[in-house]
Amino acid sequence: MKRRRIGSRVPIRLLTLSALAVTLGAPAFGGPGAANAAAPSAVTFTGPTAGSAAAPHDLGTSGWKVLTSATATQTGDQISTPGFSTAHWLSVRPDDGDAPGTEIEALLQNGACPNPYYSDNIRTCFGFTDDAGPVSVPQFAVPWWYRTDFSADLRPGQTASLIVNGVVGAADVWVNGSEVATKATVTGDYTKFTFDVSTLLHRGKNSLALEVYPNDPSTMLTLDDVDWNQVPPDNNTGIQFPIQLKVSDALSESNAHVLQANAADLSSSALTVKTDVTNNTAAPQTGTVRATVTPPGHGGKAITVTQSVTVPAHTTQTVSFTPDAYRALTIRHPQIWWPYQMGASPLYTLRTSVSQRGAVTDSASATFGIRTVTTSLVGASPIAPDGVRSYAINGRSIVVRGGGFAEDLFLHYDATDIARQFAILKNLGINTLRLEGHFMPENFYEQADAAGMLIDSGFQCCDAWQPGKTISQATLDTMALSALTIGQNERNHPSVFTFSWSDNAPRPQQEAVSLPAFQQADFDVPIVASAEYKSTPTLGQAGEKEGPYDYVPPSYWYDTSNYDPGDSSRTNAGGSWGLDSEQSAGDTVPTMDSLNRFLSPADQAALWQQPDANQYHANYETGHGGYRFGTLFEFDQAMTNRYGSWSSLDQYVEEAQVQNYENTRAQFEAFVDHSTNQPTPATGTIYWQVNKGWPTLLWDLYNQDGDQPGSFFGAKKANEGLHVLYGYDDGTVAVDNLTGKAAKGLSVQAKVYDLAGNVLDDQRVGGLSLTSQQVTNKVLTPKVPAATVAPTPAKTSFVELQLSQNGKVVDRNVYWVSSQADQVDWDATLGNPQATMSQYADLTALHSLPTNNKIAAKVSTHAQAGPDGADRVATVTITNTSKTRTVGFFLRADLRRGTRSGKELPGDNEVGSALWSDNDITLWPGESQTLTVSYRASDLKGATPVVSVSGWNSPRIDVAG
Repeated sequence: MKRRRIGSRVPIRLLTLSALAVTLGAPAFGGPGAANAAAPSAVTFTGPTAGSAAAPHDLGTSGWKVLTSATATQTGDQISTPGFSTAHWLSVRPDDGDAPGTEIEALLQNGACPNPYYSDNIRTCFGFTDDAGPVSVPQFAVPWWYRTDFSADLRPGQTASLIVNGVVGAADVWVNGSEVATKATVTGDYTKFTFDVSTLLHRGKNSLALEVYPNDPSTMLTLDDVDWNQVPPDNNTGIQFPIQLKVSDALSESNAHVLQANAADLSSSALTVKTDVTNNTAAPQTGTVRATVTPPGHGGKAITVTQSVTVPAHTTQTVSFTPDAYRALTIRHPQIWWPYQMGASPLYTLRTSVSQRGAVTDSASATFGIRTVTTSLVGASPIAPDGVRSYAINGRSIVVRGGGFAEDLFLHYDATDIARQFAILKNLGINTLRLEGHFMPENFYEQADAAGMLIDSGFQCCDAWQPGKTISQATLDTMALSALTIGQNERNHPSVFTFSWSDNAPRPQQEAVSLPAFQQADFDVPIVASAEYKSTPTLGQAGEKEGPYDYVPPSYWYDTSNYDPGDSSRTNAGGSWGLDSEQSAGDTVPTMDSLNRFLSPADQAALWQQPDANQYHANYETGHGGYRFGTLFEFDQAMTNRYGSWSSLDQYVEEAQVQNYENTRAQFEAFVDHSTNQPTPATGTIYWQVNKGWPTLLWDLYNQDGDQPGSFFGAKKANEGLHVLYGYDDGTVAVDNLTGKAAKGLSVQAKVYDLAGNVLDDQRVGGLSLTSQQVTNKVLTPKVPAATVAPTPAKTSFVELQLSQNGKVVDRNVYWVSSQADQVDWDATLGNPQATMSQYADLTALHSLPTNNKIAAKVSTHAQAGPDGADRVATVTITNTSKTRTVGFFLRADLRRGTRSGKELPGDNEVGSALWSDNDITLWPGESQTLTVSYRASDLKGATPVVSVSGWNSPRIDVAG
């Protein structure tokens, strides 16, 4: 029953109107070959101060009070009155984005579930839902109140604007006993609403209260977790971004940003600076607008330009500094922003201000990078009739090697944790993160800019962002406002290089409101119609595809000929051709260190004994096959057939590390190997997903705790800067250079061993040189044992590749291959998220490797600055000291807390900040490999660093650092 509101109703001026007033210039969006278009022409929009660089004051930084409306039964005018008692409400600290977060986050901060990530504690504590639509758990199916107090002592002539954004669900907004807006207006997580509350504020304490209504992603333009995780029982209802207050003098500014026109050879960059100046009074006002562009580093000369502006009463006017009018804004030989593997990622600083009579009345500051993004459709063929999507940064074509990024399950933003993850991601070697419908706080993009990490941004699938044929005007208005806000928030960030719709291309009504809003925001990156092979008349062909999502063998990734001609979207035709926006072989099994942190003994027993068991840390779906991902059945079935059965949890986990490693390595290597294919090259792969917002067994390369399992090190190996690889399709060797510089003096050695350690083949080639991003194929063809057919026993052999530069080994890569290889039944596989196999590779002979081989390790540690706050680096040299010809297969090193005598401390002793140069290595007798590991000394907690080394057939040893 709707509660009657009895509070006073003071008219509030809503600065964000639900209707659009748009004057369009020529579209400047990324259809076929249209990426490097000129800056969008000016448009007019009656809308918010979204994306304001003037940094309004975030409210609630000292804390929020939160409570369900089932308990807080008072009316909004009462709850929002200063002095209202919140003695029994939940006290909530804002996160590093200055937002209070979700309802469950409020409960967690108050001890409602002490260990929410362990086993199925979330379900026990809060209930269960498998529906990403309306909230069904009773305690979250009613509105919740969010309340905070603030001071705003306005001087005469000042105005105050309340900026409401990031509401997941919808909200009624109250200030000092007066209703500012209702849920009919305040909805859409990625909108931003600005209300004039000048007449409501008074000296001393003021109060803000939001009644937040349950999120329904099936009808609201917010967010959800699709089938990525367990669905949080509150469906993420809450406040994700800061609620802000901006107090302004006669003239204020907002929306400052930079447009750039870069010379094709990057010898110059012509900058246009824009900022909006608002007159908050009833009379015309004149002021001086100043813009200063400061180059990166120290010693560079700043550029400062000014102009006078007269703004009519109660009007906002865009002030532009163009390079034609201000010649200093054309920078000669600018410092260019590159993705981190290709070069430095320098950032310029823009500072703007408006002043009157010599006094600054408002100012803003932001950073930006100078770079050029181009895209085109290449490689038209029967498999891709319109070609496939290809990208270049600063004129240099890249193979997109990325992963889907997931935020915290309860939308808690932790800037320190994000810094840790960017360090992990760079160590992993990928160059792109995909944000599908989960847009992040400003700090995330700032960290991505500084890290040189590319961002593939875009809308979400499978919810209200992909509506039916009928779209209400209110929904269209929210879509437009969302596009404007997202565009303004992301446009200054060089990391954001493209934006797309998700599975479905936008309907004409969506394009009609969203594209002009993006254009008005001066959001000038390529905009793509879909994450699948779909098109619109405006945007053209997307040139992308999706899937698979569950187990496929390593050789699947190398396929370039199979597709379903009846499926024009090319979904689940995931071989290495074109750009696949999301794909993987499904499940990831973490290391035992990580499993012990989040799986109960019963969960662990089910993991290795019950392939059909629904794992709470996979997702909510039961069964297996098709789009059901709640069990590890497909993964386990493949592992049983390929590596043999297991008799313990430890053996299961070890086999899983090996299977994950070879698969993630093959996925990334295949797309690099085939990036030169004709007519249709491989242009990129995005692993689904690179991380999760909670501990997981499904779709990740590293776990929520930073755990780096076999999947991590397989992908890391594939993404090395200088790299040598073995193709599962034709058995040839390729060399690639993913760095930003040319590489000369390269040579390759390929050896083939049998399981007894006998060398079956030894080949070498030298005199190789590669330019940046170049791939040289068919360098060598190692001679592996001939194919066999059952019942003839399969032969397992190893292929060892070494890449040297000027005589020094720079990359080492070992493969294990069977004479009875994986064979995919393509007729039964195409269109499905997993492979149907006509034959699994037989690698069971690996269990015959002797287990008495000897491994030695030597560790030296020294202080050294490193990533993620690391201040220690250890050098670990691992040697196979076996006296027989026994391979030390899949050797794993871990940094642990221990004693001076070299013994590990009991319990969870893994040093979580450790980042390795390589791991999961394979050595023959007499061979050594030196690894480095960086870490934070504080993570030792006073203990001695100890390195543990163990492997498939090697007993564990510990060595003190």
